[in-house]
Amino acid sequence: MPKLILYGLEASPPVRAAKLTLAALGVPYEYVVVNTLAKENLSEEFLKKNPQHTVPTLEDDGHFIWDSHAIIAYLVSKYGKTDSLYPKDLLQRAVVDQRLHFESGVIFSGALNSIAKPFFVSGQTTIPKERYNAIFEVYDFVETFLTGHDYIAGDQLTIADFSVITSIPALAVFADIDPVKYPKITAWIKRIEELPYFEEACGKGARELDTLFKKFNFTFSA
Repeated sequence: MPKLILYGLEASPPVRAAKLTLAALGVPYEYVVVNTLAKENLSEEFLKKNPQHTVPTLEDDGHFIWDSHAIIAYLVSKYGKTDSLYPKDLLQRAVVDQRLHFESGVIFSGALNSIAKPFFVSGQTTIPKERYNAIFEVYDFVETFLTGHDYIAGDQLTIADFSVITSIPALAVFADIDPVKYPKITAWIKRIEELPYFEEACGKGARELDTLFKKFNFTFSA
């Protein structure tokens, strides 16, 4: 059995961030599907692994780590042949960490999850206008981050890109990314999607999430 086991559901953006990191590192691992929609993450067995019952959860030699940001930083720190994906230079790392916190607190929790959670919990498809506006605030910030840079945290690919690339396109289901207004985001998405391992690690899950959301008629309140 592989030493590393990743538990998750591919449609989940954080799970795909972990899969992208593992693919970039070329680390072999076992992938175990945990269907959160069917509440498999609430099983007694899974709760022993992760009492917060979130995905992704990583098992490494009997030790369990959860939260995608902690997982991807851990993976590069332990298995990376270089530090390019998560620089050891303190200033460069601080920028990567800032972008990871931005993805966690502003993009995923503040924008995406504020729409997705009410939908998954109660089937709510009417979205308050302020949540719609928050999506464009996210786009504005990310466009600024990319000014003068090819990647989210500077001039090289890092785990910050793996984190953000899974959540920004998910927001685009609710609010299109205008290529004229956001040319840097548009070019960055294309750049990341051209990575040789992107499709296998992320493409299928992203399409599954898009398909799920597009089945429902989301509307925005005044």
